[in-house]
Amino acid sequence: MQKLVVLGAGESGLGAAMLARQKGYAVFVSDAGQISLARKAEMERLGIAFEEGKHSEEEILSADLIIKSPGISPKTEMAAKASLAGIPIIDELEFAFGYSTGKVIAITGTNGKTTTTLLTYHLMKEAGLDVGLAGNVGKSWAAQLLEEEHEWWVIECSSFQIDGFVNFKPSVAILCNITPDHLDRYEYKIENYIDSKFGIFKNMTSTNQAILFAEDALTLEGLKSNEVKASTLWVSAFELQKEGAWTDAENLTFAVAEQSVVVPVDSLSLKGKHNLLNALCAGSAALIAGVKDVDLMLGFQTFKNAPHRMELIKEVDGVKFINDSKGTNVEATAYALASYDNPLIWIAGGVDKGNDYTVLSPLTEKVKSLICLGKDNEKLKSAFGSSITDIRETQNIKEAVSWGKELGESGDIVLLSPACASFDLFKNYEDRGMQFRAAVENLKPKAIA
Repeated sequence: MQKLVVLGAGESGLGAAMLARQKGYAVFVSDAGQISLARKAEMERLGIAFEEGKHSEEEILSADLIIKSPGISPKTEMAAKASLAGIPIIDELEFAFGYSTGKVIAITGTNGKTTTTLLTYHLMKEAGLDVGLAGNVGKSWAAQLLEEEHEWWVIECSSFQIDGFVNFKPSVAILCNITPDHLDRYEYKIENYIDSKFGIFKNMTSTNQAILFAEDALTLEGLKSNEVKASTLWVSAFELQKEGAWTDAENLTFAVAEQSVVVPVDSLSLKGKHNLLNALCAGSAALIAGVKDVDLMLGFQTFKNAPHRMELIKEVDGVKFINDSKGTNVEATAYALASYDNPLIWIAGGVDKGNDYTVLSPLTEKVKSLICLGKDNEKLKSAFGSSITDIRETQNIKEAVSWGKELGESGDIVLLSPACASFDLFKNYEDRGMQFRAAVENLKPKAIA
């Protein structure tokens, strides 16, 4: 019996352990942190051995195969030792792929991949296709395969997950865009990050379909050093495509899968220029999967985006509070800032990932105040000290929201779009977004005299 070790007992780790047990592996789960009571109870019920608060070298290095949580860097001591010992280290998605018969639509990109993934899934499901959702959003793919299989799977893939791919082969793969992000994980070399993203295409052939953004500079740069054997379909924000999709800001036009479909932009539930590109990518994939024109148009109208992404929480005294906690890098925040013409009170800050904030300067003319929410705000203050007159700091999100209400006038927007990771003050971006929501929900309008 082969021994499989799972490093990390999160959603993907537990799912992988459960599937591995079903497939006859001897499974051991190791988490350097604390494992939730619910997950420990589930592993005890299934007879899966585990440890928490440490990584036992003897147990881990006796593995035939290791499935590593994408959040664990390959440079950590235990991962590095396992690699030197010649033990294969893969991702949960790679493991699950080996046990699925469904066709995969895989979606990656620095920004927009979650929206594109959820929209693709929604378009296909609403059209009546047999489709599942997995990956970096939703439930563990491995765990789902214990109970159900689908004809199609729509899977969001982070660069960290792609790094653990060996045989993973999508039928359709979307690369939304590439902008500098997670450079601390890639030796601060953008070319390493680009290569990671292009890893989603490495096993594809000419019978598969790659969808790329024609105007994305780093995608075009990546094509110089990464071969894409899949048939390529382009989406564009400017130019008509003979085979592909494009927008003129009034319509989305698709020439995909021998269909010609025109969707009025004002019929979309999604707003913002960046979401037009997400819709072009998702619509193209849905048409390839077999969605028809009428179902596509109806699906676009009924879609609701994920929480924490350009989410209106509440309007208080004419001031709108927008939760964009998922804007964890500069490019995502650029999209958010560019989406509004109203005066802004901007809440930003957190763990810097090697980003250049000065590229946001042209978008800050409408920013009345910058509220820095983080433990170290010097880089933000340096970047915007000469362009934003009112800059203040706090490590308390309730105070940030209170200041937003105090500074805001009717017609203004208080925008939480951090451009940073959340781990200095919060568990993750969801925690940050939920705390923002709670603070906003507690605001009271001014008493009417």
